[in-house]
Amino acid sequence: MIRETPLDRILMRTAGWLLAALWIVPLTYALWSAFHPAAFEARFELTAPLTLENFVTAWGKAPFARYFLNTILLVTMVLTVQLVLCTLAAFAFARLEFPGKSVLFGLVLVQLLIMPDILLVENYRTMFRLGLVDTILAIGLPYFASGFAIFLLRQTFRTIPKELDEAARVEGCSLLGLLWRVYVPLGKPAMLAFGLVSVSHHWNNFLWPLVITNSVETRPLTVGLSIFATTDSGIEWAVINAATLMTSAPLLLGFLLFQRQFVQSFMRAGIK
Repeated sequence: MIRETPLDRILMRTAGWLLAALWIVPLTYALWSAFHPAAFEARFELTAPLTLENFVTAWGKAPFARYFLNTILLVTMVLTVQLVLCTLAAFAFARLEFPGKSVLFGLVLVQLLIMPDILLVENYRTMFRLGLVDTILAIGLPYFASGFAIFLLRQTFRTIPKELDEAARVEGCSLLGLLWRVYVPLGKPAMLAFGLVSVSHHWNNFLWPLVITNSVETRPLTVGLSIFATTDSGIEWAVINAATLMTSAPLLLGFLLFQRQFVQSFMRAGIK
């Protein structure tokens, strides 16, 4: 067994502080420039006046209300479908017996090894054939089935004692009733953990929405922000940072409010 020395603890803490600094310095600058006039973008004076004008300007220069609505619709749609499909699939892999079960689950695991960016061209062709280009449905459709969610929920369901299945069947519970009344309540920690990851990923997803959308009516926040920050409209770092904070504020607040539940959910789900 390897014993941790005082030097090891010092090195780990130093590395932790360095990583924290790399993360906090850009955020601190974004906060400073967003809440101060443009003249103080690079002048860090404690007496500099505070202002919300940058947020007002950013909100007025682009349809961020529409971008927010599109993003909320997208993450809600994707997460809802993922939880339904992946819960059913995970329950089948965990408790049911059917031909080809091991092979099918192996294919699910293979999905974890494939980067979504590799399938951009093929996904676009599929959406074009379906007539879904430039729709919110097209953004979320390739992500409806999540191999990670199926694997995570399957592992969670396998830890549930089979005696509960037998007790529920004695009470006259159907297969779907068993899933809804026994497995879903006991699997909520894993579902919450996956839900937080899914919302964060699709809120920040950029490349696929950029490829598949063409209009304001379908663009999510990430694409809208990238267009807003183009050099064609002039580089105003105070306004751009204000817009960036607006788009990332929901995730930052969500992380600060639910970070304890987030960590506990993954620990209960068995991820080491």
